[in-house]
Amino acid sequence: MSLEAVQKVAEVEQKSKERRAAAEAEAKRLISEAERGGQALLKQTDAQAAEEAKVLLQQAEDRAKERSAEILKSAEAEGDALRHMATAHLTEAAALIVGKVVNR
Repeated sequence: MSLEAVQKVAEVEQKSKERRAAAEAEAKRLISEAERGGQALLKQTDAQAAEEAKVLLQQAEDRAKERSAEILKSAEAEGDALRHMATAHLTEAAALIVGKVVNR
């Protein structure tokens, strides 16, 4: 092989090595960018999920407070009705007791 051909082969091999090194570096850069992008997306998704959970929890607490207030109001109304009924029957009960004691 002539000197010129050997130099040409060496030159082609060198360029091939340079292209391969450049391609490997580009691949590493792309992988690194993809990993960073994935991590950022994961953090964003986690933050969104936490915010949604916070909103849902607040809504559940609000509904629980409303239901608790309704139950309390209903219980107070029942208590008032029972007191009113007991007061109304108190006179009758006292008269019955007095009647039984006097009629002995």
